[in-house]
Amino acid sequence: MAAVRQRRGTKSTEAVEEHLSEEKSWKLNERIVPGGKRWKKLSPLVGGIVGISLGILTSVYVATLHENDLWFSNIKEVEREISFRTECGLYYSYYKQMLQAPSIQIGLHGLIYDNKTESMRTINILGRMNVYQEVFLSILYTLFHVKNFLEPVYFYIYTVFGLQAVYVIALYVTSWLLSGTWISGVLAAFWYITNRIDTTRVEFTISLRENWALPFFAVQIAAVTFLFRPHLRPTHERLTLTAVFISTFLFSVTWQFNQFMLLIQALVLFTLDCLELLPRGKVTWIYMIQVISLLLVCLLQFFNSMIVGSLLISFNMSALLARKLQNHLKTGGLLNRLGKLFLHVLLVLSLTFLGNNFIKKVLNLQSDEHIFKFLKAKFGFGATRDFDANLYLCEEAFGLLPFNTFMRLSNSLVFYVYVFVLFVMTIIAAVTAFQNLSGSANIKHTERQQKCTIQLKPGVAYNLGHTILFGLLALSTMRMKYLWTSHICVFAASGLCSSDMWGLILKFVHLYTPQRVSVIRYLTSMLILLYLCYKFWPGVMAELSELREFYDPDTVELMNWIKTSTPKKAVIAGSMQLLAGVKLCTGRVLTNHPHYEDKSLRERTKQVYQVYAKRSPEDIHGILRSFGTDFVILEDSICYERRHNRGCRLRDLLDMANNHTMDGPGENDPDLKPSPYPRFCEEIKRNMPSYTMYFTKVFQNKTFHVYKLVRHKKTA
Repeated sequence: MAAVRQRRGTKSTEAVEEHLSEEKSWKLNERIVPGGKRWKKLSPLVGGIVGISLGILTSVYVATLHENDLWFSNIKEVEREISFRTECGLYYSYYKQMLQAPSIQIGLHGLIYDNKTESMRTINILGRMNVYQEVFLSILYTLFHVKNFLEPVYFYIYTVFGLQAVYVIALYVTSWLLSGTWISGVLAAFWYITNRIDTTRVEFTISLRENWALPFFAVQIAAVTFLFRPHLRPTHERLTLTAVFISTFLFSVTWQFNQFMLLIQALVLFTLDCLELLPRGKVTWIYMIQVISLLLVCLLQFFNSMIVGSLLISFNMSALLARKLQNHLKTGGLLNRLGKLFLHVLLVLSLTFLGNNFIKKVLNLQSDEHIFKFLKAKFGFGATRDFDANLYLCEEAFGLLPFNTFMRLSNSLVFYVYVFVLFVMTIIAAVTAFQNLSGSANIKHTERQQKCTIQLKPGVAYNLGHTILFGLLALSTMRMKYLWTSHICVFAASGLCSSDMWGLILKFVHLYTPQRVSVIRYLTSMLILLYLCYKFWPGVMAELSELREFYDPDTVELMNWIKTSTPKKAVIAGSMQLLAGVKLCTGRVLTNHPHYEDKSLRERTKQVYQVYAKRSPEDIHGILRSFGTDFVILEDSICYERRHNRGCRLRDLLDMANNHTMDGPGENDPDLKPSPYPRFCEEIKRNMPSYTMYFTKVFQNKTFHVYKLVRHKKTA
């Protein structure tokens, strides 16, 4: 009981100290700034208006770039739809499908019992994919008769661009909360915009799930940062927890990678909780919110078993259980605490993996096995010839973060500032954690000891942990850099404008005065803002004035031919990326598609891709007919691929998976054997009788070759 009273007293003291620090800051502003009391009342209002304005300007900026790049308002409808590349086209097709349905009920029924996305199979799109945002938008568009003043495609893209405003405002608020001044938010927003190439790709990948999810994740981070303020009133705490729950749920329901991002967040919370840098009760609430959000998404996705078998649910439940079993972790001396902490971590990890493996075996889960195969191969735990793992390994987006990313970030000074702030804050966190672990709850600090104690605010500690772990994720996988780079802007700006950080630095060099802290934090941020305006304003204006136009005549010709020359129920085979466009533009039935989170679909895709391998026409015809294929599209860009190096071309991946030697100069593994057949996609173009008896060419242009399968022939 004495330890509990002491901890409560410490929390109360921290709250009072923070409150007094804020009061001193405002009194200082009153002395420095004329009309300081009036400014104290107006500042939050001005900061709010500035933040909203910056968010809206960012939204307009990316929308203008999208229009200028494609001349979107003047191109044909088929060209607009083709501009939704790869999986973007697949997701947008469900929005279009809902709008074309006679009623909302029929549209929902068509998604729940879909037989066009995968041939010879009825699947539940709402259960398989995260497309509730498309469903929600289509319902809004229908109920509020938006068609009277806005085309469906514009309602869709403007919603996504509007979320960019929410994103920037959330980043702005987080930086403001961490630093105590909205000038920090302005700097974070400016850095986000000037580093647009590395902070977002929304203007050319509109429908990607991350463009829907990351704004909600940014809102969640802002809410969590506010939640960790130690002096919150009960009403404010309940409202903040509600905001955390809503944003976590919206983030989870809009992105299939939600469980992996939330797992990293949970690891941040767990680590900081173990080091006594976060309040235990609030961490528990976030654990529970994460689990409840995922379970709600599982319910909405018709009991999607992949969510139940996620590591996040196993980890959070294990952490909560281990905490109940080990009540006295934070008592005793340094070595005693470290020993307890080691056992605690070991217990949590053991419970997590045992529980997760048990759930997966009971539910027979294999949907996410390709991710773990990829991670195993990526981090050097043995070479693999697994087609799915190598498909990810050979994609640039899943490789290491390129060095030129840091060069671009350095041009705006954000990376230099970020490294400086990260270095200082990491030292502060390490010292604070050491103090927490070496201290004893029943030993009262003297006044002198308290003055020498370094404190790290929980909100700052959380964002420090967030930026470190998500930074490691981004460094290892380039596609995930957008989680990190936007937070770089927030963390760098908040550190640069932090009175706590500058106060500590000035105390260290014996130059501390409140006036110097205030001058340095505002002067450095203003100078950087002026630098950004001077350096990047001409480039932004030039970018906004540059006009281009969408141009892909071969794909347009292909889509128009499919719409006019094939039956509406025709089944078409081809590459995942192209077939997403085929579904959107023509509504034809597909053999496979880019949404890769299903084991049977991955196996089907590998089989369809045999058209680019060294297989006999009889084999290929048999494979395609087993999926009900009527037409197959061959792409020269895949058949004669030069984008990747040898060993990473799609035909190389297929050859290795089939145990065949690869084409071209270079070594092959000794156990690979030459195939008895030539490459199908090349040989079929010679119109040999052995091929024409199974396939008839029906369309050709410079990029695509379409063959109709001869159905009356028997397959091997």
